[in-house]
Amino acid sequence: MLFSSQGEQLGMLSGGCLESDIGINARKVMQTGQPISVCYDGSDEDDLSFHLGIGCGGTIYIMLQQVSHQNEYLSLVQVFDALQQRSTGYFYQSVVGRKTDEQAYFETEKIADIAASATLVQKPQGDSCNTFPLDSNSWLVTPIIPEPHILVVGGGIDARPLVNMAEQLGWKISLWDPRPANARKEYFSNVDHIIKGEASVLTSFAVEKDVNVAVLMSHNVSIDAHALNALATTNLKYMALLGPNNRRQQVITQAKVEEQALPFIFSGPAGLDIGGILPESIALSILAECHAGLYNRNAQSISQVL
Repeated sequence: MLFSSQGEQLGMLSGGCLESDIGINARKVMQTGQPISVCYDGSDEDDLSFHLGIGCGGTIYIMLQQVSHQNEYLSLVQVFDALQQRSTGYFYQSVVGRKTDEQAYFETEKIADIAASATLVQKPQGDSCNTFPLDSNSWLVTPIIPEPHILVVGGGIDARPLVNMAEQLGWKISLWDPRPANARKEYFSNVDHIIKGEASVLTSFAVEKDVNVAVLMSHNVSIDAHALNALATTNLKYMALLGPNNRRQQVITQAKVEEQALPFIFSGPAGLDIGGILPESIALSILAECHAGLYNRNAQSISQVL
């Protein structure tokens, strides 16, 4: 979470219970230039967080660091550049209380892997952050992963709610539909790319732009088949195909691909079974399944997992 000297806030650390008090501590850090750590114990009746009404009842440890020219903006410029280039890496922050000249730094995933193999540093698994010892100091290591990039094949009316929801999720969005009446900018002003040309352009586009997810929803078997054929050898993690099972077989047959050989999850009919009927609820079910596929989750109810 970021706090500015003008009182502006970006992001959140709790459900809104603690942000005001965290902001007060953030101003102290700005005035002194010294990082601090604070602890909120929701289970302690004498703790401030208990009186602030923190709902989870857990314990939260928060580290506050100043972002300034003197500390090279905590290397957040490098983090931003990496996200702009859709590169992955690891953000290291020295935990408060440890003596080190360096408060934070960023490494690309490749460099971090080399260092880890040389037992110089450790890195977390998956998308979770963790603390690791390094050179007698303790470092918080956070994986930096760019937002998902979704390619929507088919620019009809029912694609609009799906694109709008993907935008709200913060995803990068591309759209392709060879039919002149579809995928028009006036209806999809919020997409990052409207792709022109035949389906063959999708192969190089998916590689160059690091596309993670594709949704085939053109309502045209031939268009969906050409898109599947073009994307069959790319590094997608997940593909969804709109329509019933018999249509799925038609698309696979026309695409001339072996479903078992596809290097990504291929889901058709697309979406989770949430009773979706209208375009908005269908879009919700498709994106929920996409999200689960991207993060290797089974889309099961959390109440059944715990």
